[in-house]
Amino acid sequence: MTAAASGSAGGTREPRRWLRRAIVLLLVTGAALAGGYEWWINRPAPLPAGIEKSNGRIEATQIDVATKLAGRIREVLAREGDTVEAGQVLARMDVATLEAERRQAQAQLEQARHAVATAKAAVDQRVSELELAQSTYERSADLVARGFVSAQKLDGDRAQMLAARATLVAARSRVVEAQSGVAAADAAVKRVATEIADAELVAPRAGRVQYRLAQPGEVLGAGGKVLSLLDLSDVYMTVFLPETAAGRVAIGEEARIVLDAMPDRPIPAKVSFVASEAQFTPKTVETGEERQKLVFRVKVQIDPQLLHANRIAVKDGVPGVAYVRTREGAPWPEALQPNLARP
Repeated sequence: MTAAASGSAGGTREPRRWLRRAIVLLLVTGAALAGGYEWWINRPAPLPAGIEKSNGRIEATQIDVATKLAGRIREVLAREGDTVEAGQVLARMDVATLEAERRQAQAQLEQARHAVATAKAAVDQRVSELELAQSTYERSADLVARGFVSAQKLDGDRAQMLAARATLVAARSRVVEAQSGVAAADAAVKRVATEIADAELVAPRAGRVQYRLAQPGEVLGAGGKVLSLLDLSDVYMTVFLPETAAGRVAIGEEARIVLDAMPDRPIPAKVSFVASEAQFTPKTVETGEERQKLVFRVKVQIDPQLLHANRIAVKDGVPGVAYVRTREGAPWPEALQPNLARP
């Protein structure tokens, strides 16, 4: 190939290369413009004045169901994810030893009651003996006064009467002692009965089982955890607002919670707590610029009846966004209008 032909071919490839680059550039620019337009059309509307937002996670009060006494787990009746009612039996401990203790305590109670009956019978006998001694003493006194018997006989009868009186007092003391034994035995029976009742682990509140921490057959010490519940009547989201916003938030002010799992269902809520002390505060805060970095913990509470009416599945740790109204009467945007059924 000659030099002239080679130069002609190279000149032809150069415009084609630039043409391809220009087409690629146009395609990239077009895609960027299309994406920007799509974002502009679908961008979230800016929040009106008087409403602040912050990220957070759904939280619920956690309750541990634990044993009161050491023992072996006989059965666990609840599984993870089960919804339980207050007072529902969730697990049972083995009570064979406690049942034996209760039988023993009941036997001791019966024995103490018999002791009371015996002591009261002894009192009746001592009363009769005292009455006889008093009558004898009175007759002797009359006979001595009339000169039929000696004074020595009267002294002997008087001593027997005093002895009978003392014996009666002792017998009555034994009745009180026996009655105290009945009270102690009855208390022992009730104590064992209470321990047997405590062997049934019940739900202190309505909620949902989050974790099953022990299995049947395991031996736990006193206070050993068997289940962990979430109290569905105390569901909230904790968020942090800057000082300028937290200072305007009032307890009981309206709020909205939007969960990532349900972006189209804003949940009405109310502010139930605003911290009085800042979080993440620098040790020395002097300038106004530094004070703007202060954040305060705010608790946004969901109405439990609203949760129940809409059967919202509360899961601890679900992320979302809380919108808090910092100015009374500030209008909620259309996207944050609740669409849940009221209880």
